[in-house]
Amino acid sequence: MQPALHITTKVLPGKKLEIQVPEAAIGDTVDVFVILPEKAKSKRHSVIEVIEQIRSRYPFKNTEDIDTQLQKERDSWES
Repeated sequence: MQPALHITTKVLPGKKLEIQVPEAAIGDTVDVFVILPEKAKSKRHSVIEVIEQIRSRYPFKNTEDIDTQLQKERDSWES
């Protein structure tokens, strides 16, 4: 089995990496794999998606439903 070494390091100015490999000798050829961290996906929504979310939370009412609700509210003031 081929030996492997896992090293975590920081990206330096100039977008450079510096690693030390104690097990290697000067002049050895090595393969280096760089795995970038996953970036959080932006949760931006389109205007249409926002409107659809709002509509799903509040049931659609027609004019008659709104008038009835307003009348009930007005009637409660008189009680």
